[in-house]
Amino acid sequence: MADIKIYLTDFCPYCVSAKRFLQERGQSWREIRVDLDPEARAEMRALSKRTSVPQIFINGTHVGGFDDMVALDRAGGLKALLEAAP
Repeated sequence: MADIKIYLTDFCPYCVSAKRFLQERGQSWREIRVDLDPEARAEMRALSKRTSVPQIFINGTHVGGFDDMVALDRAGGLKALLEAAP
């Protein structure tokens, strides 16, 4: 199973959609709440170069946000990331 890390906030509809999308594909993930932890927010910014949530990492690869993940799936690239060993 892929190592998935999602930086998110509690009341973010795109975060909910990202989790639902991954759940429908049988995946599990670690959630990092940036609304509660300023250090986690700073880490997210440093790693992703973005300030919006969610920011999704699969096996250490920055996928981007929910729309980016869906676009990657439609382009056929997400399946390989999810199937690769971490």
